[in-house]
Amino acid sequence: MDSILNSVKAYLGIMEEDESFDSDLIIAINAVMFVLNQFGVGPSSPFIVEDSTQTWVDLLGEDPIGLIRQYVGMRVKLIFDPPTSTYVSQALNEQIDELEWRIIAEVDKKAYEAMNNE
Repeated sequence: MDSILNSVKAYLGIMEEDESFDSDLIIAINAVMFVLNQFGVGPSSPFIVEDSTQTWVDLLGEDPIGLIRQYVGMRVKLIFDPPTSTYVSQALNEQIDELEWRIIAEVDKKAYEAMNNE
């Protein structure tokens, strides 16, 4: 199983067994899921993570957009554990901006291809 919550915990350096931050992480993950939904990623209504049982396949299906995991990890880090250095924060925000651009471009490309294959 490829749990979204556990993947984010690993990205943040939190052990999978440590559940002390789960509710805070879930709130942050769901905020990012709402943004992804606005980009056109996932199901038609925002995907909700409730615990460690929701997986990347549940969100993305069998044809995932590759950068989503990294994007979710970075956005959650910025919400949950923001860098204290302004330089690191700026670099993280620039990476997030680029990932957002690439995700939106990929969603648009897939929509265009689907429209032309009809």
